[in-house]
Amino acid sequence: MPLIRLSSQERKWYFDYMNLMTWFHRLLATLLLASGLAAHSQASSPAAPSLDRVEPPTWWVGMQHRGLQLMVHGQHIAQLRPELSHPGVTLRDVTRVESDNYLFLNLDIAPDAAAGEFEIRFGDGQGVLLRHRYTLHARDGQSAQRQGFGPKDVIYLLVPDRFANGNPNNDRVPTLSEGVNRADPGARHGGDLQGIAQHLDYIAGMGFTQIWPTPLTENNQPQYSYHGYASTDLYQVDARFGSNQEYRQLVATARSKGIGFIADIVVNHIGSSHWWMNDLPARDWLNQWHRFTETNHKRISLLDPHAAASDRKAFTDGWFVNTMPDLNQRNPLLAEYLIQNSIWWVEYAGLSGIREDTFSYSDKRFLADWAGRLLQEYPHLTMVGEEWTNSPALIAYWQRGKRNDDGFVPSMPSMMDFPLYEALHHALTTPEDHASGLGRLHEVVAHDFLYPDPARLVVFEGNHDTSRLFSALNADVALTRMAMVYLATMRGIPQFFYGTEVLMTSPKQRDDGLVRADFPGGWPGDPVNAVTGQGLTIAQRDTQQYLRQLLNWRKGASAVTDGKLMHYAPQHGTYVYFRYNGTQKVMVVLNKNTSATTLDTTRFAEMLGPKAWGRDVLNQTRHELGQSLLVPARSALVLEVTP
Repeated sequence: MPLIRLSSQERKWYFDYMNLMTWFHRLLATLLLASGLAAHSQASSPAAPSLDRVEPPTWWVGMQHRGLQLMVHGQHIAQLRPELSHPGVTLRDVTRVESDNYLFLNLDIAPDAAAGEFEIRFGDGQGVLLRHRYTLHARDGQSAQRQGFGPKDVIYLLVPDRFANGNPNNDRVPTLSEGVNRADPGARHGGDLQGIAQHLDYIAGMGFTQIWPTPLTENNQPQYSYHGYASTDLYQVDARFGSNQEYRQLVATARSKGIGFIADIVVNHIGSSHWWMNDLPARDWLNQWHRFTETNHKRISLLDPHAAASDRKAFTDGWFVNTMPDLNQRNPLLAEYLIQNSIWWVEYAGLSGIREDTFSYSDKRFLADWAGRLLQEYPHLTMVGEEWTNSPALIAYWQRGKRNDDGFVPSMPSMMDFPLYEALHHALTTPEDHASGLGRLHEVVAHDFLYPDPARLVVFEGNHDTSRLFSALNADVALTRMAMVYLATMRGIPQFFYGTEVLMTSPKQRDDGLVRADFPGGWPGDPVNAVTGQGLTIAQRDTQQYLRQLLNWRKGASAVTDGKLMHYAPQHGTYVYFRYNGTQKVMVVLNKNTSATTLDTTRFAEMLGPKAWGRDVLNQTRHELGQSLLVPARSALVLEVTP
């Protein structure tokens, strides 16, 4: 055999190939041995099929989408053949997957299908071995036409574990890993659904019309389970919060008080203790890597026409942390499961909307299908996506109605306005010049030309992942109230984080446990109580009343909730804008200066006539607006303008 000389690269390829073949043969031998042992074990003691889960647990007749996929889980359930008989319900087909412990039943539910129970039978060809009673409910007559949240609303974001403990008896649940340790900022503190229910009158009285709680589904993680973003059961409220029935009753009670509920849904990932992790339906149920691979957070790669495919994959398929397995929504069975899960919660609990966490990290085709299916069932439902970026172009890419160069057609009615959040904090904490301060806030709003519907964006001062507003603004009460006015009067849907109204604080640097501190008075024996006013400082009480008055005025301010916006470029530390429609005109003035400032109001001739005057909506003071306006130092004026 002639001698063949190989280059160094060729030698490397050769040895890599030989190592790979050696590994492959060892793996094959191991698999054959395991197969033989398993066969021997089964032959000696065959396990009887069992059934432990059917999801969704119930469904409804009269849905727009006729198909229903049932995930059935139980030991060796795939070895059985299902059958059913019910008027208007047809078992179209059955899908089996890699795991022998799953069956996916694809049903067709005709428009005239009868509501009620029916039996699903599982047999082996010789007889029926297992039976399951499944319920199809009749829908509420107004379910499909439910109204989502919009610019007329103000959202109150709260972390249920940190808001109020109404039922101490559920602080510890034997079947769930973590108990209560209120002294530990990263542990559970015991807040629950009953605590929220006890505060509904307070929330409504403040002027809030929607509640957004962080996720309520079970998080049976060994630690840091309180926040809810690592679900271990997507169809079950965490028992430390309460039950599914309690959740539904809470939503109904809130609705009777004029408050809607927004569910925090996570389709990107689950918790590492989710029951799937003990028995994945298929390997591609998750985005799998040879070793833990964190997302690169390069969201721009999805829009970048020059981006490497590997960068896009690292963004969408990488995991947040190793305790949050990343779901692969390209698997059609999983995609349908997640879509049905969101619809189920809207229908079951009577929700007015959904906030979708870590929005762009999921497969974008799935995201369009997910939102589209929800809107098919509920044309007026509102969904808002979290896309944490200060780029208006990236936010606009995801909003329904946007024409994108890459052909992607989004379905989301709303997105969180992170660019405005960033600009608001910058504007109130940096000196004024041509490129910073209030000018930056003005410029971000000027980018509204990018959005199909800027009025549907959710504007906010902070959330459970950011520092507290009062602390971010250097504990300055005047600036905090200025931010409140801005959010309450700017275009969009305002959202406030629980406790902002009483100047709750946090470190400026991110510290989740301290940002999500307990709401004052939510626990018996608290020395400070935001509801009764006990222990509040004068600044806290006054700021709470300031926001209460502002938000309750807003409910009747049609120019703000359904009007147009005209703003004027900031000058000399002031920013002026108008909200207006055919029946009302509101003038808003922000003055950052440390001294009173006189505005030349003839500059605003498009909005103000020579005899115009305005009434302060908070203290009813009359201001003449024909020639000039004196604005107190470090203040915000909200004036209803006549004529």
